[in-house]
Amino acid sequence: MNDPQRCINPAVSFFRFFRRSACERKCKGGRAAPARVAPSLRPMADYGTDQLLLDIADYVVGYEVSSRAAVKTARYAILDAVGCALLSLNYPECVKLLGPIVPGAAVKHGAHVIGTTHDVDPVTAAHGCATATRWLDYNDAWLGAEWVHPSDVVGAILPLAEYLSRVRMERNLPSLTMKDVVVNAIKAYEVVGILALENSLNQIGVDHIMMTRVAVAAVATAMLGGGRREVANAVSNAFADGAGLRCFRHYPNNGTRKGWAAGDAASRGVWLAMMTMRGEMGYDLVLSAPVWGFNDVYFRRQDLQVKRDFGEHVMENVLFKVAYPAEFHAQTAIEAAMRLHPQVVYRVDEVHQIAIQTTRSAVRCVDKTGPLKNAADRDHCVQYAVAVALLYGTLTAEHYEDSISQDPRIDELRRKTVVTENPQYSADYADPDRRSVANAVQVHFSDRTSTSKVEAEYPLGHKRRRAECFPALEKKFMAALSTRMPPTRAGFVFERTRDPQRFDATAVPDFVELFHPSPSPFLLPPIRGGLDYVVPAGEGAL
Repeated sequence: MNDPQRCINPAVSFFRFFRRSACERKCKGGRAAPARVAPSLRPMADYGTDQLLLDIADYVVGYEVSSRAAVKTARYAILDAVGCALLSLNYPECVKLLGPIVPGAAVKHGAHVIGTTHDVDPVTAAHGCATATRWLDYNDAWLGAEWVHPSDVVGAILPLAEYLSRVRMERNLPSLTMKDVVVNAIKAYEVVGILALENSLNQIGVDHIMMTRVAVAAVATAMLGGGRREVANAVSNAFADGAGLRCFRHYPNNGTRKGWAAGDAASRGVWLAMMTMRGEMGYDLVLSAPVWGFNDVYFRRQDLQVKRDFGEHVMENVLFKVAYPAEFHAQTAIEAAMRLHPQVVYRVDEVHQIAIQTTRSAVRCVDKTGPLKNAADRDHCVQYAVAVALLYGTLTAEHYEDSISQDPRIDELRRKTVVTENPQYSADYADPDRRSVANAVQVHFSDRTSTSKVEAEYPLGHKRRRAECFPALEKKFMAALSTRMPPTRAGFVFERTRDPQRFDATAVPDFVELFHPSPSPFLLPPIRGGLDYVVPAGEGAL
């Protein structure tokens, strides 16, 4: 036990006697493991640091964002997240979760839950903002081996930036600007998205929000002034939290926790970052430690895989939910059903079968039979979404509420729906050059006639459809504004946020103030005619 090359823990020595860690195998002969592999560059006995922690820290602290496409997309992503949060404020079940956990608690130099009067600490604000962003399942998505929603991180970055700005302004220092939020959003998107590309948590029954927590902890620590060591420490603690169950996303436990799970992860990431900046220690081998490390516990001694360098790939390729508030695997199925609506709506009683071809991931995620207990259950059911699209020719968040779900025709069509995997769709879904999210829908009638099979390969929010996507995102944002403020003010806010140079230069507190229920008079539009504002046509200004 005095040999410095041997592990000081007898239990660990015992396990290492029976197997070499994956890291040791990769490093045999003194050669360093590839930088893209998660475990440490050195065997555990050398007491190094897991390489993934170092890679994330190097990226978050040292990477210079340069992609114009990523910056443009990030502006839309931030506004889309804010718009989703504003829409959620129309739902009491979401609103009751926002604000201080102790009613009436006040914080000096805190941060706002976007669109509300709640002025709270940045941890609580992150919980509220991310919860509101995620509540309606209308925010963006990223589909790899794991399914994540990158804009969950905006719910942490924006209030933390507001908090830091208010502290700086109290000290007569300049505020952070929205350009700072853009850059940090790009980096947080990249961390959560690259982790999701190759590592499936849903396959082992645990939830993807762990990846959100890791990304937020990394970026928040850097925003607070942390260097590489501090970022690595915070990320190690985010991994040490482990991954929670995803039972609340599936039968028989489907529930509203899926609406605030992102808020939980985002707020925890900010909390870990703030604790790190107080001097809390990290855990250098949190991933590769035998028996007790993340890899052994969750991946049966396999390493977390990171096969792509961190850059700007995720923001450039993120998937927006433009048209329908539904789980992303169902988006093209809804598009196909919308096209079939005119052929089916007057023959609903004659429907014999609805055939949906989809991807393997969609079968795992949104193929649901049996009773659906609540709105959170319904918006993750492709059969429900397709039935509503066929019946109503539209799909909004209201269609998941109890009042519409009681339409007996919906469950009748669900019972007649058959979902099958199309192997080619699954292959194209996994192809990094395609990343399609294909679905096909065909309706068969009792007289043995059928509609044509309508196939949709790339949803409106896909990178391949950006020319259509950006103008549609602007209309989506304007529609969200219109639910929370008068038309004249909504148009004013829209124009203030639409110009890219002005957007980037806006101080973060001023940006947040635009959405406040009672904004400063200096941020209100001039009084003019009461005409409704019309979103300009075009390819998207941002």
